[in-house]
Amino acid sequence: MSGRAKPGWLKMRPPSGRRFTEIKQSLRDRDLHTVCEEANCPNLGECWSGREGPGTATFMLMGDRCSRGCNFCDVQTGGMEQLDSDEPANVAEAVSEIGLDYVVLTSVDRDDLADGGSAHFAETIREIKARDSSILVEVLTPDFQGSPDAVRRILDAGPDVFAHNIETVERLQWPVRDRRAGYEQTLDVLQQANEESNVYTKTSLMLGLGEYHHEVYQTLSDLREVGVDIVTLGQYLQPSRTHLDVFEYVHPDVFETWREVAEEELDFLYCASGPMVRSSYKAGELFVDALLREERSIEQARNLVRAGGD
Repeated sequence: MSGRAKPGWLKMRPPSGRRFTEIKQSLRDRDLHTVCEEANCPNLGECWSGREGPGTATFMLMGDRCSRGCNFCDVQTGGMEQLDSDEPANVAEAVSEIGLDYVVLTSVDRDDLADGGSAHFAETIREIKARDSSILVEVLTPDFQGSPDAVRRILDAGPDVFAHNIETVERLQWPVRDRRAGYEQTLDVLQQANEESNVYTKTSLMLGLGEYHHEVYQTLSDLREVGVDIVTLGQYLQPSRTHLDVFEYVHPDVFETWREVAEEELDFLYCASGPMVRSSYKAGELFVDALLREERSIEQARNLVRAGGD
């Protein structure tokens, strides 16, 4: 299907505006990477030019080259570089300068490192919190090859939301994901985060890869079974002709149906679901809004997160 024209609902707004320029300049000044740019996120313009403050920027730690080669992802593979010991502090300084009160930290896979880069992740969380403990930090982590110690190291640093993406249904894990990833391994990571901490847990699925409806439902059920709180669903878009073809463009009405199933039937805290949704799409805004549905102020919502919920 890759040669077919995209439907009208996949049109995106190009990046623009003073706030967008300010954020980009702050990142370049510190030689920082964002997954927004590296993965060609279609929502970059909307998030960075958000109507409420600076919006959401997702910082990508440990370089812009990944040790894995997933067939859906546009991040480059191989040629790993040494970790930048200044990066945790530089990210924290950028967060302060931009004025974010909700930060998403993600990373490439670093299977070349003994701890998968988990200590670097943890140090970045601590640097941000040390400057302003009220900032909410969401981490979108690799699976660290299923290492409980690596996951625990990040949990001990005190993130508010722990995310790890399952990406697709069980049947399609390969060829969608690198063979070192896996459905059960992802569920195990999310279950550990749920059982060993008070963080909210989160994951994301792409649709349009050839999955069946019953497989999506089973995946959502499996995620709730291990305690996942938040799920996002979005349309897979082919980054280049060398990546997986799009099997189908899923209609917005189908995404809305899955949102209703996730929130009303399976009782997720919230489900962001739509063709242009990505795992970090309006992450702070949607998370706080979900907590505010319980009629708490923003500061009360922050306190709720820090206290681990009711």
